[in-house]
Amino acid sequence: MQTFSPIAGKSDHPQPSLGILPEWNLTDLYPAPDSKEFQSDMASAAARCAAFAARHKGQLAALLAADGGESLTAALAEYEALDDLLGRLMSYAGLMYAGDTTDPVRAKFFGDTQERITEVSTELLFLTLEINRLPDAELTAALQSGPLGHYRPWIEDVRREKPYQLDDRLEELFHEKSVTGRGAWNRLFDETIATLRFKVGDQELTLEPTLNMMQDAREEVRHQASDAVAATLKANLRTFALITNTLAKDKEIADRWRGFQDVADQRHLSNRVERDVVDALVSAVQASYPRLSHRYYKLKAKWFGQTQLAHWDRNAPLPNVPTKTYVWSEARDLVLDAYRGFAPKMADIAQRFFDERWIDAGVRPGKAPGAFAHPTVPSSHPYVLVNYQGKPRDVMTLAHELGHGVHQVLAAPRGALMAPTPLTLAETASVFGEMLTFQRLLAKTTDPQQRRAMLAAKVEDMLNTVVRQIAFYSFERKLHIERKKGELTAEQISDLWMSVQAESLGPAIKFGPGYETFWAYIPHFIHSPFYVYAYAFGDCLVNSLYGVFEKASDDFAERYLDMLAAGGTKHHSELLAPFGLDARDPGFWQVGLGMIERMIIELEGLDA
Repeated sequence: MQTFSPIAGKSDHPQPSLGILPEWNLTDLYPAPDSKEFQSDMASAAARCAAFAARHKGQLAALLAADGGESLTAALAEYEALDDLLGRLMSYAGLMYAGDTTDPVRAKFFGDTQERITEVSTELLFLTLEINRLPDAELTAALQSGPLGHYRPWIEDVRREKPYQLDDRLEELFHEKSVTGRGAWNRLFDETIATLRFKVGDQELTLEPTLNMMQDAREEVRHQASDAVAATLKANLRTFALITNTLAKDKEIADRWRGFQDVADQRHLSNRVERDVVDALVSAVQASYPRLSHRYYKLKAKWFGQTQLAHWDRNAPLPNVPTKTYVWSEARDLVLDAYRGFAPKMADIAQRFFDERWIDAGVRPGKAPGAFAHPTVPSSHPYVLVNYQGKPRDVMTLAHELGHGVHQVLAAPRGALMAPTPLTLAETASVFGEMLTFQRLLAKTTDPQQRRAMLAAKVEDMLNTVVRQIAFYSFERKLHIERKKGELTAEQISDLWMSVQAESLGPAIKFGPGYETFWAYIPHFIHSPFYVYAYAFGDCLVNSLYGVFEKASDDFAERYLDMLAAGGTKHHSELLAPFGLDARDPGFWQVGLGMIERMIIELEGLDA
């Protein structure tokens, strides 16, 4: 019999007292992996999916023709309920696994669930394929009047996939082999990262606390941590290169069969954003490198009494300015107060994450690194994972993920098919939540040195979100284009990585030995190719939104919450129109980039 180890564990890195850090309560989904509730739902999902296929496969055109869409609407409602059930099962397995990716029992549970869900959901593949074969005129008429109109946004999104759709049997093959293909390599990456240890002094740490030490006030600690990351990654670089090569080739095969022309076109399609809009964003950010990142890091090097900063000092706290440690209760109150000052409804939703244990905050061996907000399914609620260590950036991360969580709660009434938001818009609420929290903290800060430190930290966060992510996007483009010519060695991948670093960060950053390996630990390259530009899109969008907010009337918060509640039912152009913003306008991105520049100018003024 399988036994599941508890989630709780001790941190592997000594830390100051941060108070009681919460662990999430997953029993809202299921009591336990081996519970009768989980087993019953899994069996029910299999039976219901098979029955759904038996009744409706090959029949959608007849359903549409029978009564103007009423029968098809009923079928879609049944399909949506199945999607919610399958999502609940998979969300639970994924969250259990994230709690400790090194636990073999959890890993097996996750793998078994993934395989079973893939098998069961294969029965449902026919539905979207048949929707794309429905007669245009009849479908358009049914969407314009009658109950089918409820699903119009989702159906229109499905129809956008039509040019890239394959034969039904091929789609089934792609779907079933995802478990032994892309899914298996993703899991190998996660489990490899989780088991790595990084030797810093006499300590052997996991990745998260090691990266955290690169923000330590002591230069020697930052240097040691950087060297430790480089040494361990270098020792495992062949594995990471193999994973990267395999997934890039897997993507190239899928893109070729489906007919995508550019390496990032599939991501643009899923993000519901046009390629020329992304190209305009990338061009605007790249053109801004000299006046943003190059300019800021030159200023920071001056603060450190140097002409160049070592790469491990890029995110270092400012010299002679003590870094405040925020206990968990302080972080909670700061974020909730910032949210409440903007819109009480936002704070009320965020409060539930704390009160009802929807957050896992502690650092422990095996826990997934980084941070995320998992929406689970509309019939339940989101969960947030952070690795909280008390630094100001950790407070911002909490505000960021709770922004996602609030967004997901507000969009949930749209249902399982239309609550999900494209990545470019999914980052809006998270980055806006960060900005609200930052401005709240800044308003309370009267000490000039502390104000400078806060502004500097915010500028660095924005550079990491905008400049760094566009550099990451450029790296990914180079990697996937080069991979088409043949397999890449670890050294070649590292060279591609370094080719974007100096250009984006500028001459004030000096890259020491080992930095060429840092591409290897970034999960977005593995899990979500070309995801990264969504961060820059979201940050610039939010900067523009915040500029409107500063000048707006009293109904801005109401319009903003309405935008979040739309979920995936509207295109970005529709969502931004009430604020007078248009991402297709070449000047749109300059507004967002201009906010970063103004903060750098203020820092230069404080330095004078």
